[in-house]
Amino acid sequence: MKNLLKTVAFALLLAVGFSANAQNTSFKVNKQKRVLLVMSSYDDMGISGKQTGTWFTELAAPYYILTDAGYEVVLASPDGGEAPIDLLSMKVPFTTDYTGKFLKDPVALFAAKHTRKLRNIDYNMFDAVFVPGGYGLLTDLASDQHLIKLIKDFYETNRPIAMVCHAPAILRDVKLTNGEYLVKGKNLTGFKDAEDAEIELDRLLLFSLEQELKGRGANYKSVANWAPNVVVDGALMTGQSPASAAPLAEALRDRLKK
Repeated sequence: MKNLLKTVAFALLLAVGFSANAQNTSFKVNKQKRVLLVMSSYDDMGISGKQTGTWFTELAAPYYILTDAGYEVVLASPDGGEAPIDLLSMKVPFTTDYTGKFLKDPVALFAAKHTRKLRNIDYNMFDAVFVPGGYGLLTDLASDQHLIKLIKDFYETNRPIAMVCHAPAILRDVKLTNGEYLVKGKNLTGFKDAEDAEIELDRLLLFSLEQELKGRGANYKSVANWAPNVVVDGALMTGQSPASAAPLAEALRDRLKK
């Protein structure tokens, strides 16, 4: 009888131990922060014949800065599948160490060629959103009602929204529950008119990011053309140019550590 009791007691201890280990393992998995990285599915600049898409280093820099920090990064786009990369951004002098690493990384390349369809994702499962720039998003993401609602919901739940270069253009039509434009009275930045003019693409744009956000009441802040510039106002984190992609991703990385 004593041996039987000992056997039962030992079995109970093992069961409790396995249960505790399972709970601890589950806790560690669930604790990992998740970032939704949203890319454009559009690659055509109107009737100009110019190819566009996501600016490469604005994808590659946050991808590595965030994954190296231990965060899960999920790539998504409106159409899903392969998201176009702006060909100009794949050429010198626009390439970076991050883009070189990306091109040699089969996992990163697979993720970019098999992005998740944005509307099929439960974005409430994510801790932050990062939107890289590029001219393609002016056509699709800037008017994507699902993404506009996502940004509103993230902001109102104080989850970080990081947007670089042309991505802040998506903020143009984002309204909060109180009916006010999200950008009203907010400090932010984004690709400036003078930068678009310098590369002679200003006349091909659907709208001016700088002028539209100023018109919505934003406190738009810029520095010299192409210089890094990151502006943080609460949950809203914005970067001006491609050179801002890495420091913006670093700012998001550090914020998620808190």
